[in-house]
Formats: sequence, structure tokens, C-alpha cells
Amino acid sequence: MQQGELILIPVTLGTSNPLEVLPISIRKKIEQLNHFIVENEKVSRAFIKLLAPNKKQESLKFFQLNKYTSASELPQFLEPCREGISIGLMSDAGCPGIADPGAAIVKIAHQLDIAVVPMVGPTSIILTLMASGLNGQSFAFNGYLPIDSGQRKRKLKDLERRAISEAQSQLFMETPYRNNKLFQDCLKHLNPLTYLTLGLNMTLSDEYVKTKSVAEWKKIEKTINLDKKPCIYAIGSEESYL
Repeated sequence: MQQGELILIPVTLGTSNPLEVLPISIRKKIEQLNHFIVENEKVSRAFIKLLAPNKKQESLKFFQLNKYTSASELPQFLEPCREGISIGLMSDAGCPGIADPGAAIVKIAHQLDIAVVPMVGPTSIILTLMASGLNGQSFAFNGYLPIDSGQRKRKLKDLERRAISEAQSQLFMETPYRNNKLFQDCLKHLNPLTYLTLGLNMTLSDEYVKTKSVAEWKKIEKTINLDKKPCIYAIGSEESYL
């Protein structure tokens, strides 16, 4: 029996109209699938209903993959694929597997020789880099920075050194309710000549992307409020600002 495929299905980054930021192929694929691996069943059901309103919700089967899911459970999620049934993998926002626990399922799929099919969709990391003007040929995404203030300072300085010595753009993120604190730490600990990009609410109606030197950001910092808004940060040097 031919195995089913693991389909990586991007979703919107917020409340924007799905068909304004997602290709029609996403809707077509969701209409074909009944099995999904998701972070949150309620959120995913709402997205599926919005994108494919005629799809019968009672026919859907969900496997939840989040920080509470045991690693020993993951191979079971792919059993339908072993039986010839394709499964969709979805994040709560953006592309599965990118800053997302879905990467663990993709790894197992490869180990089981299950075909992995990525679909096109928005990711705030790449969108911010595209709009930053920083080096798009050499870059690194560093995930979340340490919460401890001392460790965070050292990490910021380390990323700044890499941005200068390697001319490599350094991207990172933070939990939305801590964004203002991270922004202030960037202004406090980075060199005034270092470039800092903020990519806020990407693809949404209030999307905001700006690249300025730290010195320039300090002049307008009181007008910037990042609280509870998804944001990607990027830093680069003069050499990486191409």
C-alpha cells in the first residue's frame, strides 16, 4: 500500500482574510484532508471552517502537538499515513516547522520514509528579512532570547558581534507581552550604529516594518509600543545593510 503524505499547511499570521495571504491551493488541500496534526484543535477548527465552510467538521480527526505532548506519542500521529491516508500539519500561525513544534513530526516522517510536502504561505521571519534591507544572503534565526537580564545582554552583544564579524543578519523573537522590554534592552545594549529592524504584525492591516540605527530608534522610542503584538527583530551592521 502506498503511504499517505505529510502536508505542511501554512495558516494566516492573524485575523487577515486567508485568501488575501494564502494561495487557493491551501483551500483545495484542506478540502481534501480529514486528518490534521495541530497545536490547538479549537483554533484549527475555526481556521478550517473559515477557509472551507462547506467541510463537515464531524469528519475531522485531530492530533494535538504542543509543549504538553509526549515525544512517545508522536509516531502514533503518523499512523494514518502508514495506512495510505494523507495528514495535514498546521501551526497556530504561519508555517509549520518554523519556530514551531511541528518540526518534530517532520523529522519522524523522514525516518518513516513518509513523503513531506511543504506548501507556500506566510512566515513573519522571512517577511521581516525581505523588508529589512539587511543581508538576505547570510542570516540566522535565533529564536527566543534568554529571559534573565544578564544572559539577554550577553546574547544581544554576541549577536551583534556576529552581525559585524560575519556580515550576517541576526533575527530573533520574543513573547508578545515582553516585546517592549526587549526593545528597550536592544536600545540599551547595542551599539548606536547597529541597525535594528522591527517586523510587527506581518500581513495584517497594521503591519509595521522599519529598519533604523539604534541611535535613530532612540529618538522616537517613546512613540513605539510593541506590547502584545507579534514582532520579529533583526540586527545587522553597516556591512550587512546592502
